[in-house]
Amino acid sequence: MAPPAEARLQIEEARTDDTERLPEYHVKARNTSASSENKIHDDRIAREYGFRGALVPGVTVYGYLTHPLVEALGAAWLERGTASVRFAKPIHDGEEVRVAGAVTAHDARILRATVVASTAAGAECATLTATLPAGAPVPVNLALYPAAPLPAERPPATRDHFAALQALGTPVNPYDDARATEYLERVSDTLPLYRGARGWAHPGFFLDQANKALSQNVLMSPWIHAGSVVRHLGGARVGETLATRGRVRSLFEKKGRQFVEADLVIVAGDRARPVAHVLHTAIYRLAAPAR
Repeated sequence: MAPPAEARLQIEEARTDDTERLPEYHVKARNTSASSENKIHDDRIAREYGFRGALVPGVTVYGYLTHPLVEALGAAWLERGTASVRFAKPIHDGEEVRVAGAVTAHDARILRATVVASTAAGAECATLTATLPAGAPVPVNLALYPAAPLPAERPPATRDHFAALQALGTPVNPYDDARATEYLERVSDTLPLYRGARGWAHPGFFLDQANKALSQNVLMSPWIHAGSVVRHLGGARVGETLATRGRVRSLFEKKGRQFVEADLVIVAGDRARPVAHVLHTAIYRLAAPAR
């Protein structure tokens, strides 16, 4: 099965001699977590750790990166597409972000694309590699992802605590009209397929929920979203309630920073229909700030 006709048309219209460009997207970055518990989004604390100022959340940057993909590929990518995103340099509030990408491979079985977010100050800041397979996504075994209660009191994030967890507590959040409207305004996304009674849930909201699978289970501050690998398993719609089930997949240290990788499945509705599988990596303990 090839990409849908409307996606092929938009890609063909952007073709050059040596590549198939995706629509270019420009957006002014917003620190959507300025008032959050995570103080990496606070100017003073971020500067203590060597940054120019508060970091725009990685999940927000991911939302920017998905815009050209969804504009070109439409609902097909939201239903069965994949994404792998890594953040190389921070983006700060008010910066102008250029999001540009191209199809790097395209045949009857799969479409591959790369999208890069860059700023004048930081050059290339984040990269997303995506695919749109022709077939249906491989299902997950939901029995491996049991729902679990969130802790009444969150313990500090430590390697020992993460290693001892059998399952992460399950955040549950409705994606109703009000939440959809608020979220789309936060990430400055105006694409029409996210709106209306049967609008699609924004893919950035899945990573927002992945963040909550960590932050609602342990106390962390400051911490940084380092990257994610996403498989869409049918997508979600406005009006559905989403629950994020998961477990800790790995723990490691790099350059004095402590990392956790969470293996998560986001399910929708009372029947727990899987809509996305996410491997979500965060730095839960930064190296000590320079004094």
